[in-house]
Amino acid sequence: MNTNNIVEIDIAKVVKTKAPNRWVPNFLIQYLRRIAHEEELNTFFKKNSSLRNLDFIEAGLQYLEVTMSLEGKENLPFGGKYIFACNHPLGGLDGIAIGFLLGKEYDGKVKFFSNDLLMNVHPIRELFVPVNKTGAQGKEHAEMMKQLYESDNHLITYPSGMCSRKIDGEIMDLEWKKNFVKKSIEYQRDVVPVYFEGRNSNFFYRLANFRKFLGLKFNVEMLYLSDEMFRQKGNHFIIRIGEPISWQSFDKSKSHSEWADWVKVKVYSMRK
Repeated sequence: MNTNNIVEIDIAKVVKTKAPNRWVPNFLIQYLRRIAHEEELNTFFKKNSSLRNLDFIEAGLQYLEVTMSLEGKENLPFGGKYIFACNHPLGGLDGIAIGFLLGKEYDGKVKFFSNDLLMNVHPIRELFVPVNKTGAQGKEHAEMMKQLYESDNHLITYPSGMCSRKIDGEIMDLEWKKNFVKKSIEYQRDVVPVYFEGRNSNFFYRLANFRKFLGLKFNVEMLYLSDEMFRQKGNHFIIRIGEPISWQSFDKSKSHSEWADWVKVKVYSMRK
């Protein structure tokens, strides 16, 4: 990012930062630039550098010619503070699309959990909360989370922590983590299930399964998420809102992990 707060993607710089002691051939750098759509994204960022938050997201959706429709709008609750628990089929576009729609419904009072990559997109970073993937609970992070859950913002979470994979022929999230159930009880926030209808390309799923077959821990397929986003250009997506689940529902009849899986089943029951 330069001094004018314009986001700029520089794949060569990223590679050098991630692998400072390795020589990376130029053809590979060029290939990564192409699948990351570096030039197109930088042109978009520069053109829309004055926009922030929901306005910036709206410009991005228009740029990709993406349209959406909301089903179950009558289930959207008001008069409280909520956690929206969503499936994560696309790994990026679905997140900002849901954030945009809910942000419009709740006058911008939304925050959604995100990886550190999106935190670098300055025009929308105010909407994001960094995910603490290491599990470290320092005082600063704990206090930030406390303030977040006590705030008036509605929270959007993707409990799988990563985008869906193809499992036994079905596009499905991996295990849903239990933290959102724990926080729902602790801060008395009802949970609203959200289902996003969408999928990535067959190439993405084949690559993910091949990487898993080889036993590689590094998610190679994640390098293609930008390309996958551009593949969605011109598509229409349906977002379904389920009936809110009261925080009191999460009693001791199930463990937090079992309740998380129960909510996941609720979300996928909205699939048609």
